[in-house]
Amino acid sequence: MTECSPALALSPLGRKPVTVTNDGGDLTSDAGVLLLRDVDRGIGLIRRLVECLRDPRQQAKVDHTLEVLVGQRMFQMAAGYEDCNDADALRTDPAFKLALEKGLSDLPLASQSTLSRFENRMTRQDCYRLSEALVECFIARHREHPPARIILDFDPTDDKTHGQQEFSFYQAHYGSHCYLPLLVFAQCEAGGEQELLAAVLRAGNVHGGKRALALLTRLVARLRAAFPKCRLEFRADSGFSLPEIYEGCEALKVGYTISLPKNDVLLRLAGPWLDAARELYRERGETVQVFGQFFYRAHSWSRERRVIVKAEWMAQGANPRFVVTSSGSLSPASRYRFYCQRGDVENRIKELKEDLQADRLSCHRFLANQARLLLHGAAFVLLQTLRQRLAGTVLATAQVRTLRLKLLKVGAHLRESARRIVVSLPSAYPWFEIWSLLAPASPG
Repeated sequence: MTECSPALALSPLGRKPVTVTNDGGDLTSDAGVLLLRDVDRGIGLIRRLVECLRDPRQQAKVDHTLEVLVGQRMFQMAAGYEDCNDADALRTDPAFKLALEKGLSDLPLASQSTLSRFENRMTRQDCYRLSEALVECFIARHREHPPARIILDFDPTDDKTHGQQEFSFYQAHYGSHCYLPLLVFAQCEAGGEQELLAAVLRAGNVHGGKRALALLTRLVARLRAAFPKCRLEFRADSGFSLPEIYEGCEALKVGYTISLPKNDVLLRLAGPWLDAARELYRERGETVQVFGQFFYRAHSWSRERRVIVKAEWMAQGANPRFVVTSSGSLSPASRYRFYCQRGDVENRIKELKEDLQADRLSCHRFLANQARLLLHGAAFVLLQTLRQRLAGTVLATAQVRTLRLKLLKVGAHLRESARRIVVSLPSAYPWFEIWSLLAPASPG
């Protein structure tokens, strides 16, 4: 039992003294992790991840199972505690203990040193199997209603490094020492959630498209095995405008829509549409966009491919953009707008990096950082699944930080008896109605 400290005196309220004590009992400021526990029980993500891992420890001396270590790390990340150091303060928190199937009177959860050892013993095979588990979880979530079409959005991002991390290099494009993770999001329907499917850590000095085709090949094989009637499409920015990507997609029979960097030949071919846009701008005095298409073959390409041009004229002058696509369907304007929809992936990456601090890859070992990135990704999947269950509510499109603030960061008093555990939320808590949608009513 925690020993109570002497009461603290704050400024009085009128004539009444105000004192503060720490004898409130089993209180938490993160009761919402219990919602994440229910989400995980529904999709079995922690179980899938644990089944991928080996445990070299002497089991007779183990206090914390792999289920506890993986779940503790994921729940802490989801709640905003991205560092292993946070575990030393949270290991006795009653909400985290209940979320990990521990009673309030059970031993504390894992410490920082235990979690750090867990991350740093990850092997290449462990990381590969963890990646496979994320894909299997996506498939399981959609198996009941197989998608007719899946759009695969590939995007690199920078994770800044500080210190002596393995394979951290200076990346001129971002102007810093960093890693360059490759992230893949899958969208099953127009306007649907862009679900995290893969997160591959790469050295900081690689090209943006490095390893993209190998990853795409693996994902296509697994998705086609699960959804044989599903149509797959690849969508990406100009960092993936590589001949091997086009030819790989064509060999895999995967449609693609990829931004194409400008060059003198493309600008010359786009001349008629740029001239038309300039004339319209002179007539209207406002930004104008004219869309067209032509077939083009670069010297490094094996054949001609369809190129969409967006000829835009603004007050600053011409602003042309090009997209190469394997699709002959949709008008040039519609195909270009389809490409632009990938911009929403930037919001998912922002959530992953800024709201879940997935760029806090501070381990020395590269594989430990890959494992940490995957655990951040798994925590993001839990929060994405929670958001999907809020369809039709005011939080249906809420960002991760909003979900955390309104649903996870809530104080509660927890009581355990021989028959049940009671979690008492504040009477003034404004989002209890949302909780009631996520959890069934108690019989009494």
